[in-house]
Amino acid sequence: MAEASLASLALYGLLLGWSVAWPPGPINAEIVRRGLARGFWPAYGVGLGASTGDAAWAVAVGLGAGTLVASDDARSALSVLSTLLLLLLAVIYLRGAWRALAAWRRRAAVDAPRRFEGGGAGYLLGLGLALSSPWNIAFWLAVIGRAQTLQAGAAASLVVAGAVLAGTNLWVLLLCAAVVLLRLRFAGAAWEGVAKGATGLLMLAFAVDGLRRLAG
Repeated sequence: MAEASLASLALYGLLLGWSVAWPPGPINAEIVRRGLARGFWPAYGVGLGASTGDAAWAVAVGLGAGTLVASDDARSALSVLSTLLLLLLAVIYLRGAWRALAAWRRRAAVDAPRRFEGGGAGYLLGLGLALSSPWNIAFWLAVIGRAQTLQAGAAASLVVAGAVLAGTNLWVLLLCAAVVLLRLRFAGAAWEGVAKGATGLLMLAFAVDGLRRLAG
């Protein structure tokens, strides 16, 4: 593979990874909520888990497994799983918002972070969201299956996949850092309730959109 071609593929993957990472979605919404409520590492755990899920799909597609999960039945099953996960998150966050606002009305302190709020749980959450997203399958099939990438060989696929992951991780790092800088301005039970409520409604909206797509 020529050096110029390698560099162009890496730049293509980096820009692509950035472009698909920044639009609003359930993963970014959860990163922002955790960053404001808990700090850098719990937020970064979600992004790292999502990146791991992306890496798993990239390897699977590169090895040819993408053709197996690209069927209509596989996509439908993953759509159902993703929607159920989003509905579960919506219930968890709306329930947390209710409790936090009740504590604020009593002028009570917010409970200490639960296990679900830790970095490890955030990693598993991000991983689950990435693995269950039908969009990820279509994305990696498009990236790895691009004519220019296929013609360049397996090494080119690895370069593009690695560059995409680098781009997404760069976005996650910058987002987490930016959110943590704002964290000092948001504290207390009232903010906890607002943040969880807003995130719960977002997750519910994404789940409703998933149900609409399934019905269509």
